[in-house]
Amino acid sequence: MKPTITAFDWVPDFAKGQVRDLRVRWALEEVGQDYDVLYLSQGAQKEPLHRTRQPFGQVPTYEEGDLILFESGAIVHHVASTRAGLLPADPAARARAVEWMFAALNTVEPPMMDHAIATLFEAGDPWSKPRLPAIMARIDERLSELSDRLGDKQWLDGDTFTAGDLLMIAVLRMFEGQEPLLSYPNLIAYVERGVSRPAFGRALEAQMTGFTGSPPPQFAAWLEKQKARQAQVEGEAE
Repeated sequence: MKPTITAFDWVPDFAKGQVRDLRVRWALEEVGQDYDVLYLSQGAQKEPLHRTRQPFGQVPTYEEGDLILFESGAIVHHVASTRAGLLPADPAARARAVEWMFAALNTVEPPMMDHAIATLFEAGDPWSKPRLPAIMARIDERLSELSDRLGDKQWLDGDTFTAGDLLMIAVLRMFEGQEPLLSYPNLIAYVERGVSRPAFGRALEAQMTGFTGSPPPQFAAWLEKQKARQAQVEGEAE
């Protein structure tokens, strides 16, 4: 049965290529599973209809027959568990792949999201700039530890690409081409191997071509408010 995922029809430029439906699309492309997309305009994710799929009013969701799932990590795990290609058959290797899925989302991603909050979503708040050094230090610590564990291996558990690599690379892409990721050549090469996979290319192209909607009316006001708050914070710092 062909599953249906949800995605946004518009996001700000900084979010394009980063919205979490990309992770689900990538997993589906890796296992060769066709899928449909239900596109939502900004705001529709908070409406009662979508909250029956996703109680927190977010995307993506996944529907396959009577099964409805939310949370990109859970969806990727379901896809990998029910189709060949993303989890090894060997029980121990399979468990390690799942371990890396959790590590990507629970250990590496949180400080990166703190950075996004401080520099994008709440950039104009007075607490954001003072917190940045501590946030960057936590990110660097995690990247250093990950770099040490990866070493010179092709993928996290050796020669086989798994769902653990998929999610880890998706997380690392948040800092693609930026410090502190640039300080770790083996992580840069690791990300490049991941995004060079044909399945990733198809997933990214599908997401990008789906952005055909328009920004909500309140976006321009939000953007101007963010700029004004940022200017105020910078002025006070001087």
